[in-house]
Amino acid sequence: MSTMLPPSSSSGTATAPATAQEPRETTEALEADRTTEARTAPWGTDPYANALRNGRGPLFLRRSDGWLLPLEVERWCSDAGAADLSALHRCEGPVLDIGCGPGRLVAELTALGHRALGIDVSEAAVARTRRIGGSALLRSVFDPLPGEGRWGTLLLVDGNIGIGGDPAALLDRAADLLSTGGLLIAETSPLDIDERAQVRLDDGRRAPAEKAAPGPADRPFPWARIGTPALLRYAGACGWRPADQWSAEGRAFVSLRRPRRPVRERSARTSSQSAESANSTPVISSQLER
Repeated sequence: MSTMLPPSSSSGTATAPATAQEPRETTEALEADRTTEARTAPWGTDPYANALRNGRGPLFLRRSDGWLLPLEVERWCSDAGAADLSALHRCEGPVLDIGCGPGRLVAELTALGHRALGIDVSEAAVARTRRIGGSALLRSVFDPLPGEGRWGTLLLVDGNIGIGGDPAALLDRAADLLSTGGLLIAETSPLDIDERAQVRLDDGRRAPAEKAAPGPADRPFPWARIGTPALLRYAGACGWRPADQWSAEGRAFVSLRRPRRPVRERSARTSSQSAESANSTPVISSQLER
């Protein structure tokens, strides 16, 4: 089935790196792009890529104090379950799955007849999503994306409300992506928590002291965990309107309506993070219309 994206999206062409003669804004954008690359690099390497290829963990987010958050790789790599379907059946219009992982939700949405696209910063995740029948791009949510301002629903499930470690910034970016009256469906922590931390990916097989020279997977990156009360506080401050909240199979979800305001120009923060990525060639399924 052909996957149609919201119309009128476009992409740029490659540009040369900044030089000393180029505007300061260009140099700053390139520097910000390197920051984005550093933030997303762990998800494109071992042990995350290995876990997705194998369809199983163990895989954890490890804080600097040694605390571990187990990641449910086996569930991510399975078919969509009842809790997933409780969210998918609420989707409206074309759907963008942010941090799609191995693609079960994109594939299920496609099977249900939705126009759907997943984005992820992991090549292994994008490859697996496409292999099981979904469409996906190798992109961060903070990169320029197809159909900005025209998506009907955004999904932030499986802990992805924590992307970037700044829920308010993520909600701000989500408002840029949605159409007027669009819907954001987010999975929250079942705990009443509002936590931000620097974490690393860890497969639990070797103690940190046993690791060789650190690589991309050892780089710390910002992450957040928030419960429903915290998300509603952030959302209210940003002008989002609560639509629904529910639980299924021990998982908690919230749906929010896009703030009633014009789609503003992308903020300086988002622009600086993504300017160079706009001119790079993405990994894209051949059936996607750009």
